[in-house]
Amino acid sequence: MILTVTLNTALDITYRVRGLRPHTSHRVTEVTERPGGKGLNVARVLAALGHEVSVTGFVGGATGRALRERLAHAPGVVDALVPVSGASRRTIAVVDTATGDTTQLNEPGPQITPREWAAFQEAYEVLLRSSSAVALCGSLPPGVPVGAYAQLVRTARALAVPVLLDTSGEPLRRGIAARPDVVKPNADELAELTGARDPAQATRDARRRGAHAVVASLGAEGLLARTPDGDWRAAPPRPVRGNPTGAGDSAVAGLLSGLVERLPWPERLERAVALSAATVSAPVAGEFDRDVYEELLGRVRVTRETAAA
Repeated sequence: MILTVTLNTALDITYRVRGLRPHTSHRVTEVTERPGGKGLNVARVLAALGHEVSVTGFVGGATGRALRERLAHAPGVVDALVPVSGASRRTIAVVDTATGDTTQLNEPGPQITPREWAAFQEAYEVLLRSSSAVALCGSLPPGVPVGAYAQLVRTARALAVPVLLDTSGEPLRRGIAARPDVVKPNADELAELTGARDPAQATRDARRRGAHAVVASLGAEGLLARTPDGDWRAAPPRPVRGNPTGAGDSAVAGLLSGLVERLPWPERLERAVALSAATVSAPVAGEFDRDVYEELLGRVRVTRETAAA
């Protein structure tokens, strides 16, 4: 079983409008609601790839009940979420169907008490004992210590469970020092972590901070990876237009499934890029266009970087 952790779960609401303009009213042409937060998106993609997956994190209030009701209909995903007294957040994505651009509004999440955080850590350790790998994903809700991911990485490592970390800011800075197996920042998160705008330099700096492997998302340019087995670039064969929300989460699913299946790094990166691009073609986060995925899978360009790169 693969475990994904989403401390700040959300009910993802996507609105589609024909042309988004500030200071005006809009008629929404379509509304979708999905259980969300990065780790839940990762879990749905993993399940679609045929993996057994459990999800944990915090959930509460009316929004949390709606989230769990929808999660119950997600094939192959086991709900191991931990209830809290506060209300789970909502995230609003407004998709401009004329341009394909997406505007995202993210609520902060519930206030987590020390007792709730302690209860989660106990549940997390129990879940790890039957897990083949774990992904720690997304932002921290209010009340959770900024060093939470570092603590969760250390717990996983003590139980010999491979761990992938996908977060940003100070939680990433502290988490990477706990030596996760993989970190997957995007270019902006990587620059914030290291101070280097050049992704080649920034990935090297990030790996020196403690991660065994660093895989950087470079948007439409694909992925740049620094690993114990070498350095790689992976890029889609053509641009893919659509909604990029969740594309990075699908890349995480590709990397994590490849880790569990013991694939070589080039094959992990090929899968991650194909899934990411196929998610851009899908209507909502946590889903991917299987036809696009299968078309791209054998066409992703994976090249080895030279030592001077």
